[in-house]
Amino acid sequence: MLLIFLSWIYILFTTVNLGVSLDKILKIKNSNFVITCILGLFLITILASIWAIFGRINIEFHAFLLMLNGIVFFKFKNEIVSIYKLFISDFKSLSLSLKLFLIIVTVLITAQCATKPFIIDNESYYIQTIKWLNQYGFVKGIANLHIFFGQTSGWHIAQSAFSFSFLYKNFNDLSGFCLLLGNIFSVFKINTYLKTHNASHLIIAFPLLLNVFLFKFINTPSPDIPTYIFSFIVFYYLIKENQKNIISNFKIISILALFIFYCKITSITILLIPAYLLIAYYKILIPKIKLIIILSFVVLSLFVIKNTILVGSQFYPIFNHQFITLDYAVPKDLIEFMFNGTRIDGFYITNNNLETLSYFEIAKKWFFSSFIDCIFNLLTLITLLISPFFIYKYYNKRTYWIIYFTTIIQMTIMFLSSPQYRYFIHYIFFLDFMIIAVFIKNKKLVFLSIYSVLFLSVLILFVPIKINQLTTNKLMNSDTTFSFKNIIFPYSNSKLGVTFYKEKLKNLNYNSINEDYFIWATGNGDLPCINKYQLEFINKNYHYIPQMRTSDLKDGFYSQETKSK
Repeated sequence: MLLIFLSWIYILFTTVNLGVSLDKILKIKNSNFVITCILGLFLITILASIWAIFGRINIEFHAFLLMLNGIVFFKFKNEIVSIYKLFISDFKSLSLSLKLFLIIVTVLITAQCATKPFIIDNESYYIQTIKWLNQYGFVKGIANLHIFFGQTSGWHIAQSAFSFSFLYKNFNDLSGFCLLLGNIFSVFKINTYLKTHNASHLIIAFPLLLNVFLFKFINTPSPDIPTYIFSFIVFYYLIKENQKNIISNFKIISILALFIFYCKITSITILLIPAYLLIAYYKILIPKIKLIIILSFVVLSLFVIKNTILVGSQFYPIFNHQFITLDYAVPKDLIEFMFNGTRIDGFYITNNNLETLSYFEIAKKWFFSSFIDCIFNLLTLITLLISPFFIYKYYNKRTYWIIYFTTIIQMTIMFLSSPQYRYFIHYIFFLDFMIIAVFIKNKKLVFLSIYSVLFLSVLILFVPIKINQLTTNKLMNSDTTFSFKNIIFPYSNSKLGVTFYKEKLKNLNYNSINEDYFIWATGNGDLPCINKYQLEFINKNYHYIPQMRTSDLKDGFYSQETKSK
């Protein structure tokens, strides 16, 4: 816990420095502390992505980052110091209740990050993805080894930049830092609301209610966390739209939207929001956004380059088409298997169900797949039905309707691919906050709400929850409560208490999990790590095995066909 907090101090210092420099380059004129940190985190992610094309994100990258920190600090010392002074001034202006809340939630978030990892994706590819980035950077055809490795997210790249693997092996908590930034942003907006009584400030304060929902997910680098936090901030800047600050707001929204897109491709609809602003304020914005256009091109180029190196398919996973023929490209059969598997898993059905069940029966199976899924699906349905009434009656502005219709588009896209609530729930939550703000306006009710959730967060941190009562997923581990032995040192990056053994498949020597665990499991095994049963399954059903391109791991992998088709 203490080590995590110390690492966050360095991350904070670095993100503020680089955030100020990006602000200066793009002429944003931002003075918000949290936005500055996010700008810096975005710039570091872009720099790390470029670095990973040529080599590992390791001590060499941090030497470069440290040097850059020094240059930026001395170049923009006055501006950087003023950002800290403004933050301290804003903190001092908080009431005692809000100060206490912010201090307690900081401790709780740090403590939660020191607990056993919860998300099962951490055991299938998060840990291994970051290890490959730290040891080799982007590796050609890495998705041939494990198809999930092709899903390397911008958030995993950001985490690899701050995993400090050359110093310590258990830093895996950038999502917690992100949630803390979101809490700071919302707490300050409560303070603003109490002075102005502007509904937009109150709406963006209510994401604090999500702490109880998000806490279990912040001890792994899940791209969902930045997607949710940054999306709420995008919505805030959209609903406070005014012509006076449109250039600055557009730049902030565009950068956040690009960051979300790079972290979570399934949130591509977030790009509709800066697109709307560009259309609405075309004459004002076009002369002022040349650098934003260049930055957008850089992010799109990095997305294409990353996919080309890792998968061999330039726009994976949006669609599977290879514009360039590469010897290490993942075979189309395997990518189709991945796409179909994602869709089937999203509807909680089997291949046989897909062929035999009607659309209504599939929808029914999806809606009632588990207790927790049923709750969120019911919440989604009710929210979509009643939101137009509340928007029309209380918030009848074009920007609120833009968010509502973006939600509809996002859900439509997800229902055509993988209708998992986590891909659209942040849109639903925002609409819910908009509704809640109609009823909870009183200062006492606002404080009662956020402190009630804070109390529940304490319970989650210290009291085990039996997840099997909420979901049928047996891979969810309820034992993620805080242990006082982790006050200084956080828990291991992996919750799997397993051993690994050496295996050989032609020219591929690899480590396999020594347990009958789920087929995609890799845990925290040494590179290269892949489940033997996964290789056998793919070979049996699709007739491919992964092989090294050369004798050096950094040269990547290709899929060798084992049977003529």
